[in-house]
Amino acid sequence: MDSRNDGAAKDAKKSDEVVETPAYSQENIQHNMRIIYYSRTFLSIVGGVVAGVLGLTGVTGFLCYFVIMMLASAGIAVKTKFDVFSFFDSWNRITIDGIAQGFMSFILFWTFAYDIVHIF
Repeated sequence: MDSRNDGAAKDAKKSDEVVETPAYSQENIQHNMRIIYYSRTFLSIVGGVVAGVLGLTGVTGFLCYFVIMMLASAGIAVKTKFDVFSFFDSWNRITIDGIAQGFMSFILFWTFAYDIVHIF
């Protein structure tokens, strides 16, 4: 009979526990995402110029872009002291979001810098 009471007491404790969900300010998350998009776009432009000046072609140029984006994601994680959930609602915000947006800028400046330095 004691084991039944112990089980009921444990169930009562479980139901009394309050599950805390984090509260996010949508305005702050949007501001942080704007900063990430701007920084990724800037790094895409700079990375495209560097890849073009170095004469990277084909797959090595694309690898340059993805290395730059990985370094940007790592830099953002370090800047947040790896406490991403204080600034964003998921890790995807710093690892994936905005990578495709800067890709076209990278290609534009990559080909532009390559043409100026190596063709003309």
